Amino acid sequence: MITCRTCGKKQAAEAVGDCSDCLRTLPVDKILYTSHFQVRKKLQLPECPPKNPEGLKCNLCSNTCLIGPEERGYCGLRRNVNGKIKNAFSERGALAYIYYDPLPTNCCAAWFCEGSKEKGYNLAVFFYGCNFNCLFCQNSSHKRLEEAPVLSEEEIIKAALRPEVRCVCYFGGSPEPQLPFAIKVSRRILEESKNKKHICWEWNGCGNPALVKKAAELSIASRGTVKFDLKAFHPNIASALCGRDLSQAYKNFSMLAHMFPEENFLTATTLLVPYYVDKKEVKEISSFISKENRLIPYSLLVFHPDFVMNDLPITPRKQVEECFEEACSYLSNVYVGNKNLLWLG
Repeated sequence: MITCRTCGKKQAAEAVGDCSDCLRTLPVDKILYTSHFQVRKKLQLPECPPKNPEGLKCNLCSNTCLIGPEERGYCGLRRNVNGKIKNAFSERGALAYIYYDPLPTNCCAAWFCEGSKEKGYNLAVFFYGCNFNCLFCQNSSHKRLEEAPVLSEEEIIKAALRPEVRCVCYFGGSPEPQLPFAIKVSRRILEESKNKKHICWEWNGCGNPALVKKAAELSIASRGTVKFDLKAFHPNIASALCGRDLSQAYKNFSMLAHMFPEENFLTATTLLVPYYVDKKEVKEISSFISKENRLIPYSLLVFHPDFVMNDLPITPRKQVEECFEEACSYLSNVYVGNKNLLWLG
């Protein structure tokens, strides 16, 4: 860690440069994106969402890239080829891999969801690619698109239809850049299983609202869950850590809560990035969720140093306790995940 470049007093992650207090007071144009650009350049990903005035618009997520000829979208998965937006790596399927996770699984909804109470397996579908650039990413392998296997619809459906599989969970990366594929596959899984599988989503939530609604409807029909990773609340903290505006995630969360108020399918998580996603952030996030429904389950996740922000420690126990207390003052169902990491801190 380094000393905050603005106040010269508090500690800051080297990749960010500023402490959380200074970030909250800085003008938006003073937020440094240097580390984001360096990371993406090294991985051969676009540094910013393309905004070519002659480009084709991609509507899969809130980045709304305007992709020029032979350019790729911010996620790296979409390319303008001869005037049509196509998958950059394969038209045969999704960039993903699958594995079977014994129930009860360690997914973020396991402490309350129906699927984890059943005997059998969860089919975990890990998508490559993401519409964010989180410097604290806990699954950064998804960024190595050139290493990704290609899975067809039939391969995923065949794996999901095994009788011992009780639920299918899409995560990554984040499903948004490949959401049309996942929705299509999920519909077939439910049809061919006669609605006997739970369909679940773990995403950053900044997808196209129409697609988010369709995906949520599949979870509701199958008694699955939709998990929003509400990474930060203050726009400057969000921009510094994730490189993108997160406001669409909150809009989509509210949309689903208002559209399906009687359904028990929504949940949210927040990774407690040391010294950044603190009790101030958790207070705002918890307050936001409570205005929709204070019964919505909310998980606080302990951070492990990884990817670019690997100079940070495991989330300090004091920070976890403060955030848990703050969340409980607004919400009725709060849980701390990854608690085993606290013993390593």
